[in-house]
Amino acid sequence: MTVYVDHTHLGRHVTGLERITLDLFSPESFAPLDVIPVTAHGTARMMATQTLGLPLRLMQPSSILLCPGFPPSPLLRPFASRVIPYIHDVFLLTRRDDLNQRAKLYMAEPFRLVVRTYPRFLVNSLDTKRKLTRHCRSDAEIVLYRPPVRNVFNLQLDERVKRATKASPLRLVALGTVEPRKNFVAAAKILSAMRQNGFENATLEIVGRRGWGDHWNSLETCPGVILHGYQPTERVNQILQDADAFICTSHEEGLGLPLLEAQYAGLPIIAPDDAIFHEVLDQSGIFIDPADPLSSASRIAKALSIPDWRTQYAIHGARNLMRWNALAASDRNAVIQLVARIAHQRIRLTPANV
Repeated sequence: MTVYVDHTHLGRHVTGLERITLDLFSPESFAPLDVIPVTAHGTARMMATQTLGLPLRLMQPSSILLCPGFPPSPLLRPFASRVIPYIHDVFLLTRRDDLNQRAKLYMAEPFRLVVRTYPRFLVNSLDTKRKLTRHCRSDAEIVLYRPPVRNVFNLQLDERVKRATKASPLRLVALGTVEPRKNFVAAAKILSAMRQNGFENATLEIVGRRGWGDHWNSLETCPGVILHGYQPTERVNQILQDADAFICTSHEEGLGLPLLEAQYAGLPIIAPDDAIFHEVLDQSGIFIDPADPLSSASRIAKALSIPDWRTQYAIHGARNLMRWNALAASDRNAVIQLVARIAHQRIRLTPANV
């Protein structure tokens, strides 16, 4: 048995997708099974390995492939019974208008084929499982593999709880690639509503590279919005430590890992009133309607006006991280058993073992 894992998307920007791959799909995370990462350097080599290199590896009958990054290539379709994709979200199917042309061709079409035909998947949340079920085979096996949340930005609580209750000026922060799905324009509108209603000098700092679409240009003209672009870990640490609250206004997320990571700083987390964010944040979030800036601003102002709100949200965040990491730890054995079961079935059917 040889278990390969597609690491070809690593080595560029380290975002949530890459962190999940490193945490959940390393050789250490699958012990005692032997896992061999498949890497590639540069975009051209990445595409060649994904398209041709991975199918060639599966010509060996006892090999298995785990795909935590890009959707499996169409050339992997004959080996679907030995390929397990990890599904982060289904927006490649549900929000095609938010994709650029390259993503539609190289990612959305292969993803559609995979979801429609593959027999088993790993998913990052119950919400992703529910959404995937609407599109995949009725007999598909879907197994939860929630990522543990580490303090990747080395955040601290000590100084935050000592700050004054009234934040002046209020500093909001958001993380993610600036592209249509992240809907940072809605966060900017909420900021504008807050600046007009008691938070005159409030700011919104967005940390993330410039993606497709014209949202970056729109955000550059919004008063109080600061676009940092992609930043190293040390700079992200400083921005999060200086912030008063974290805001997410995404149209759709499969998980929203940065929301959990920001709770290590004790930050209140503002998120859409959708199922995935309730699953991730439980009772610790401030839930809003991103399409209604005025009501969202009012909801945030009310949450940040309670006595000792900094301490309260720090406590809520710490409890929620314990809850989530306990759930993530409970998933690991089921995933290892799934891979081992597939490997055992293949070994049992090879000529040498008949």
